[in-house]
Amino acid sequence: PLIKSAYPLSEEFLDAYYSSLSYSVVVVQPLRYFSFFFCLAVDFANCGRGQLKFESGSTSDFRIDASGVVYAARDLELTGPASLTVQVNDIATKRRLLVLIPTLYKPKSQDLTEIMFPSRNADSQLKRMKRDWVIPPINVAENSRGPFPQELVRIRSDHDKNRSLRYSVTGPGADQPPTGIFIIDPISGELSVNKPLDREHIPNFHLRAHAVDLNGNQVENPIDIIINVIDMNDNRPEFTHQIWNGSVPEGSKPGTFVMTVTSVDKDDPKTFNGMLRYKILSQNPESPSSNMFTINNKTGGIITVAAGLDREKVSQYTLIIQATDMEGNPMYGLSNTATAVIKVTDINDNPPEFTAETFFGSVPENRVNVIVANLTVTDKDQPNTLAWNAVYKITGGDPTGSFSVPTDPTTNEGLVTVVKPIDYETSRTYVLTVEARNEVPLARGIHSPRQSTATVSIQVIDVNESPYFQPDPKLIKLEEGMLPESTLTTFTAQDPDRFMQQSIRYSKLADPANWLRIDPNTGRITTVAVLDRESPFVKNSLYNATFMASDNGEPPATGTGTLQIYLLDINDNAPKVFPQEAEICEKPEPNAVNITAVDGDLNPNAGPFAFELAHRPTDVRRNWTITRISGDYAQLRLKIGYLESGIYDLPIIITDSGNLPMSNTSYLRIKVCQCDPHGDCTDQQHIMAAGLGTGAIISILLCIIILLILVLMFVVWMKRRDKERQAKQLLIDPEDDVRDNILKYDEEGGGEEDQDYDLSQLQQPDTLEHDTIKPVGIRRMDERPLHPEPQYPMRSAAPHPGDIGDFINEGLKAADNDPTAPPYDSLLVFDYEGSGSTAGSLSSLNSSSSGGDQDYDYLNDWGPRFRKLADMYGGSDD
Repeated sequence: PLIKSAYPLSEEFLDAYYSSLSYSVVVVQPLRYFSFFFCLAVDFANCGRGQLKFESGSTSDFRIDASGVVYAARDLELTGPASLTVQVNDIATKRRLLVLIPTLYKPKSQDLTEIMFPSRNADSQLKRMKRDWVIPPINVAENSRGPFPQELVRIRSDHDKNRSLRYSVTGPGADQPPTGIFIIDPISGELSVNKPLDREHIPNFHLRAHAVDLNGNQVENPIDIIINVIDMNDNRPEFTHQIWNGSVPEGSKPGTFVMTVTSVDKDDPKTFNGMLRYKILSQNPESPSSNMFTINNKTGGIITVAAGLDREKVSQYTLIIQATDMEGNPMYGLSNTATAVIKVTDINDNPPEFTAETFFGSVPENRVNVIVANLTVTDKDQPNTLAWNAVYKITGGDPTGSFSVPTDPTTNEGLVTVVKPIDYETSRTYVLTVEARNEVPLARGIHSPRQSTATVSIQVIDVNESPYFQPDPKLIKLEEGMLPESTLTTFTAQDPDRFMQQSIRYSKLADPANWLRIDPNTGRITTVAVLDRESPFVKNSLYNATFMASDNGEPPATGTGTLQIYLLDINDNAPKVFPQEAEICEKPEPNAVNITAVDGDLNPNAGPFAFELAHRPTDVRRNWTITRISGDYAQLRLKIGYLESGIYDLPIIITDSGNLPMSNTSYLRIKVCQCDPHGDCTDQQHIMAAGLGTGAIISILLCIIILLILVLMFVVWMKRRDKERQAKQLLIDPEDDVRDNILKYDEEGGGEEDQDYDLSQLQQPDTLEHDTIKPVGIRRMDERPLHPEPQYPMRSAAPHPGDIGDFINEGLKAADNDPTAPPYDSLLVFDYEGSGSTAGSLSSLNSSSSGGDQDYDYLNDWGPRFRKLADMYGGSDD
């Protein structure tokens, strides 16, 4: 079989007048006459090229026919490499191509290249090893089609002449993963490859050859064998991205860099198999030219080659990029494609243009932050970019800066806005000149057209404006103490509406001390009370009053003004001692107190002050003395050596320095106390002198009153509760109320005098078994029975009468008809308004004969409260 390996040169050489190609051919020997072994064509399937003419060199061993088939000119057996030069002439293009075909012979199996182990010197015990041979690498082409195993070299040792040896190889590809690629005949030493190799997977192998005798003893040092896998063009270029995105500004000049595309090839980059070249296959759209871009065939850099990029016409280009190995040779190279998307970015090459030459608007006077007109523009640049966003500027018609034109970020419109109040009486119409520009300057060479400037006509609407006081505030100076009904000034306002005939009325808006009055028609201000500089409404001698002016427009408008009255001080306040309380030691020295005075007036109507002790009472001057220290201070001290502890009120006469001086007698409360050596009152004195303030005393009294009220309310509630409970009892004599007496012994029994009677007889009789009767003391004596007692006659419950007398009579009749009832059970009938009692009722008090047969002497044993019953029923008939 014939194996072809082509290594074409670059396209640049092919385009030249003289070019050459080189092929490597491996042939099987011996060659017979006219045996076909090579075809100079695109592939083996098509060897004919009608447009080419082939001519062989001067060698007598090989020939080439007109179809490009190379054959042996005679029987021959190559002993080494041979070469053949072929000249190819293209009849159509007159292009000539020289092809150099070096042939590598393949010897017979018995003629394989031998690799000998380096010999060793065995003449002496000290064996001197020769330097190891450097074995040249063995080249094996990848993707070989076989047949396999394919012999590579023969390994032998010179010791195999006198004894049998065994050969082996170790290393990756032999006995290490990936195993089984290389095998060796252990007897002949022929090293063979067992399968096709892939350079992209493993580019080379490092093996070690061994020689041992039949006993396994090493007879030679191992030698290293390197096997290089020769690259074949079996991999296409692969782009790192299938779609490449780039951009270029519109209007870019030719030669502007756009982007770079890259691809990789797994083949050896040092050979033609891995040398890539790029080219542009197509451009879409082909406007304004079909060749707007070019690509560097080696680096993949894309640049512009033509002018005319306009985003407003073509915003995006799509290029199909091809990468080909074999240095871009279209005949032998492998190719792949990718897509490059190039966006044309916007530049500011289109200025904004107004949609109209003049815009109109109106605004009421004195209104601010009002949009007067909307200015609309068009811009062909990309929306919402710096080249599209409009910026508006007023270039004329607004000398006072009353308007501004901000941009609406959504619509890109200019909003003519009033930023300062406009006065109708000053100007009724404004004509503004507005210019529109972009946020970035226009591209070089682009000028703003006339449509980038527009005029805005604004009409001012007259409204009723508020009157205003002039000046505001108005300051006047007056002496305090001015009498009522005195005229101070005239405070009037002006109406800015000169074109409206309106009248103004005045009123008072704020007068903290209610000192002033204003005439509603003239604005004349008069006093209604005495002006006092020392009033709490006066701050720093300044009194402020606010007045309002109202016109009669539609709607009415009002304005306010402030009148400031600066009150000049007069001597109308007497001085007072300060502080008003002080402490002094009864003994020893020092026992003096420094005092001063306070005066509501200002200098010179205040200090310096004169201090003097009053003549009354007489003991003041006898016990105390006062000495002036300065114009504002004096010193008070004890005149006697000892004064009893206590609190003393000293009258002191103080006179100010006014033009008409004013005097005042004020009292200084001095606490005389025992002092420690440092001149301070002792703690005991402080404790004794300590007292509660007025607030603390009032709080304590309030707490006591609240506590008493709570106790009183609790007592009233308890009494009301007792009355409600007593209202349910029978209206009988408390001494005859048997139930009440029983209730008093509800828990602990009776008193000491009646602890000897049996309380169990006070319980209602029943028919229950004795072991089921509730023990004494568990149930109340007047408690309703919880079980039926059928042995007693049942009687209906007494109806609730409207009259208490009828109610008692009904109870007496029931008791007369029930002679077996104990004397206390009928009381339970009136207490419990239920179905009646099963016990017998008390005999009628009026029918003594009905109970005459009974013995009631046992009632004397129940205690003093039942003795009356015993006397009533147990006594004689009289």
